[in-house]
Amino acid sequence: MTDKAQQSTGTIDSEEVARFSAMAEQWWDPTGDFKPLHKFNPVRLAYIKQEVCRHFGRDPKAADAFKGLRFLDIGCGGGLLSEPMARLGAEVVGADPSETNIKIAKLHMESSGLEIDYRAETAESLAAAGETFDVVLNMEVVEHVADVPLFMEATSQMVRPGGLMFIATINRTLKAYALAIVGAEYVLRWLPKGTHSYEKLVKPAELEEPVKAAGLKIIDRSGVSYNPLTDTWGQSRDMDVNYMLLAERVTSS
Repeated sequence: MTDKAQQSTGTIDSEEVARFSAMAEQWWDPTGDFKPLHKFNPVRLAYIKQEVCRHFGRDPKAADAFKGLRFLDIGCGGGLLSEPMARLGAEVVGADPSETNIKIAKLHMESSGLEIDYRAETAESLAAAGETFDVVLNMEVVEHVADVPLFMEATSQMVRPGGLMFIATINRTLKAYALAIVGAEYVLRWLPKGTHSYEKLVKPAELEEPVKAAGLKIIDRSGVSYNPLTDTWGQSRDMDVNYMLLAERVTSS
């Protein structure tokens, strides 16, 4: 481990930031290093849209279904989730500790004609500044942070009363090791080797505990599975590999 990584503080893992910064220019290439995320995006977007519209009483067919809602896309990378949220009318803050990722996200945003508040910031700094959001997107991030409980505390803190937080990650199971690491990185080569570390994968209970401690309630759990016959991802009951959690900050009566 480098001295820089050893000096990491808070939730930031310097080695993880450096890894994704080096890959940054490929964020919007559907055939590049982030090809799995491009394949994965439709099921994530459908789930977010469905649950946000249901929760806030919005018309899912409306082009501006998220108008008036403030979103945080934490660990936004190149903006694969931030841009669709902005297109649906949301006010979006996209935050990532990698300045390189933020530069790529801003360039793509400008070419897309969108307005997104991209910031090279951490969850802790946003929370410390008193930032709050109707919806926090915490997607495929927790397996790359240095301190999961601290990260979950910071992100949960920013959910407004009546607001939602979406969490997506990979379970720490032998099945996940076989499919998401050995299969995806070494056999199929969907991802660069070393993208995920088994020790940093997180079980649902390890996320639910700090979320509940922060005053949020888990209101939905869903697995996400890959169908090799159709080359698509979809929701399932199987949470052994990829899974999503949905939490709400219940308003006081």
